[in-house]
Amino acid sequence: MTALHSPDPTAVALADLATYLPENRVPAEYFAGFAEDDTLADSVMFRAPAFRHHAADGESSADMIVAAARVLLDRHGPGHLDDVDIVLTHSQLPEVPVRGCVGEVVHRLGLTPSLVLDVHNGGCAAFVHMIDVAGSLLRGGRGRKALIGLAQNSAGQIFTQEQVRGKAQAAIPGDGAAVAVVTLDEDANPVLGIASRSFGEYSGDMTSVAHPDRKYWEAGPGQIHVGFTEAKVTKVLARGNRMVPEVAMAVADEIGIRPADLDLLVTNQPNRIFLRNWREALELPEERHPDTFDTCGNLFAVGIPMTLDAAITAGRVAPGSVVMAAAFAHAGDYAAAAALRWNGRS
Repeated sequence: MTALHSPDPTAVALADLATYLPENRVPAEYFAGFAEDDTLADSVMFRAPAFRHHAADGESSADMIVAAARVLLDRHGPGHLDDVDIVLTHSQLPEVPVRGCVGEVVHRLGLTPSLVLDVHNGGCAAFVHMIDVAGSLLRGGRGRKALIGLAQNSAGQIFTQEQVRGKAQAAIPGDGAAVAVVTLDEDANPVLGIASRSFGEYSGDMTSVAHPDRKYWEAGPGQIHVGFTEAKVTKVLARGNRMVPEVAMAVADEIGIRPADLDLLVTNQPNRIFLRNWREALELPEERHPDTFDTCGNLFAVGIPMTLDAAITAGRVAPGSVVMAAAFAHAGDYAAAAALRWNGRS
């Protein structure tokens, strides 16, 4: 295992995490049956995974986050979250335009936090972003325990629409949810370093479109989907290839470790080409870069916690391992990475 300095006893730490996948497991053949003539069909960005899961009809962000939280409660006992002071949630597709799901999650779990927050930005890097935000709040004296919840719920709702399911982009996303407990407990899994970068100049490259054109809240015959073009795909590939290694290397440098000496790299899961390029940039073998792409598809913000949870459950994360989590968001407007020492579920 990698040797680092002893963790700061006041360090922000990840106590444990849990995940949830909807029951509906959808094979790639489902989308192949609707495939249409798409100029992006041969793009490396859209080479489909073998499977992904879709949320059930009417299954909400709150439903999935609560289901993931129930896994934690089953593991640690019914009172495990009673002392949570802060709850943060992130939904890829908020069901109600003017609010997120944090209030419903808190109510259904019977929690009484002093602070709740819906985090609508962060995209595929939202897990790291939310650890950063929760840690800042905890260190600022707002409590000692935070619950973060993330839901990716757009695959079964956006990408199975009649006008969308035949596009190359439709087969890539999957649905799922994750929760994690962030604490100031020195016996948990301390966050050794964290870095984030905002690239606001690229935010306008992430768009939703419909044909004929309309605003997403306006009625009309065209179904909303992500606005990809060949030019945008080229830009996103170039940015993603650069941004994830950059933030991971920045954190590695901060904590005094060579990227090639990391015990595990866990990234978001957009496609196979990114996964290969990222581990090669950090000079890591495939076995130290687990992925869930072929079983879950692109889970956006849920990709990192889902993959980390799967690796832990499979026994791939030995006590004392240094784990680097890194991701970029949207069309490249945000990137973040965090390193933690994994000591075990607590």
